Amino acid sequence: MIINGVSIDDTYAEAFGMKATRILITADSLTWAKHAANTAFGFATSVIACGCEAAIERELAPEETPDGRPGVAGLLFAVSTKELAKQLERRVGQCVLTCPTTAVFAGCEGEEPLPLGKNLRYFGDGWQMSKLIGGRRYWRIPVMDGEFLAEESTGLLRSVGGGNFLVLARSRAQALAACEAAAAAIAGVPGAIAPFPGGVVRSGSKIGSKYKALPASTNDAFCPTLRGVARSELGADVEAVLEIVIDAVSDADMRVAMKAGLDAVCAIGAAGGIVRLSAGNYGGKLGQFHYRLREILA
Repeated sequence: MIINGVSIDDTYAEAFGMKATRILITADSLTWAKHAANTAFGFATSVIACGCEAAIERELAPEETPDGRPGVAGLLFAVSTKELAKQLERRVGQCVLTCPTTAVFAGCEGEEPLPLGKNLRYFGDGWQMSKLIGGRRYWRIPVMDGEFLAEESTGLLRSVGGGNFLVLARSRAQALAACEAAAAAIAGVPGAIAPFPGGVVRSGSKIGSKYKALPASTNDAFCPTLRGVARSELGADVEAVLEIVIDAVSDADMRVAMKAGLDAVCAIGAAGGIVRLSAGNYGGKLGQFHYRLREILA
């Protein structure tokens, strides 16, 4: 398959079942809501070392939020319910509760509740108060600029993490420009995030390493500086490879997000220096979700 001069490898991205939740962060201004969200979702690129994968899903207008203030919706993904609950409590407690003017609300209904304000209320040292509105419980925690309002819980979602594709280009600048376009397209898809910096990954990995302590190591087959000394997947016309990694709240959302990103790269095409599109998988042995590039683009 060739689209706009770009060769599409006959391969698939192998993704994994994960647990996820969505939270809504509001504040007196969008600036402060984003300060809280960017801090809470920082260092959340990969569950390998960060505990969770998280990012802002989209900005919210005042008419879209429970308290009529501007805000953001954020998604968090983890490998287990226990880890997701731990990461949610730590990140909201340390980064949203601490941020001036903010409040936090559930962003989804799920198969079971995850604590949100339920545990954070104890910061109120006995002065906290609860309110039941429409069957939903909210906690009012006194803080030095007034009150921190937190909904008691949010929902747990069964989700998909690790959808991906690789952009092979004639130069680093061209690979980056294509991935920036892909990340922007994915950002417009509800229910999906690209959790790495700017939505782009330079350090694609393979399973295992020559060093026993490492569960993953550099994907040498796609490193241009190792061409000629390691088994390489790169032709002479490829000088840079970058990866897009996607998490989504459902299989359907993942497919939409992957197509949006792939289409954005193909629109740039060979004229923009794009040579091939490929994807990372593990022979189908680890992840139960397989996203075939040609099928998605057909």
